[in-house]
Amino acid sequence: MLVDFYGAFAPISFTILGLWFIVVHTRHADWAGSHEHRRTASVVALQFGLPGLMSLLSLVSPSSHLMWRVAFSVSSLVGPAALLALSFGPAGQPRLLGAGRAVSLGLFILVGIIAVAPGTLGDVGIHVVPLQAEATLLSLLVFVGLTVAWLLLFAEVPLRVHVAPGQAEVDVPDRS
Repeated sequence: MLVDFYGAFAPISFTILGLWFIVVHTRHADWAGSHEHRRTASVVALQFGLPGLMSLLSLVSPSSHLMWRVAFSVSSLVGPAALLALSFGPAGQPRLLGAGRAVSLGLFILVGIIAVAPGTLGDVGIHVVPLQAEATLLSLLVFVGLTVAWLLLFAEVPLRVHVAPGQAEVDVPDRS
């Protein structure tokens, strides 16, 4: 059953990632001047790409617990590190986008904990197969990514006033 789940989840994640690339491409002109939009677009890409990668790597050797544990552990280190690196910068992001980052960070950490120490689930009274718990967390991670993507798609981008060559551009607050 889990092989079927991960076999379907990996291509779904990569398809959503590809669709996200199209969205980013269509909004590139709007987002190019906004550090916050570029950072958040990168976070969304991680939220789609890393779960797909983890799912794909879990299928390399479905009978080996070591392979999925290593893949999920490494990805769960890369995910939070990238999310934290992308979170530093100017303030002013919508709160829901920041909350999406925080939830994703927590989900990546939980995936890592289960991958490193699968027995922890039983220790806290949760009696499920670790790969089932991971599947649930990855599904939630992609859902949070979809939510953040939706919010970012409609987030306002400050207008840029173009000035003479050699002078800096200026952000103008939207008055609509």
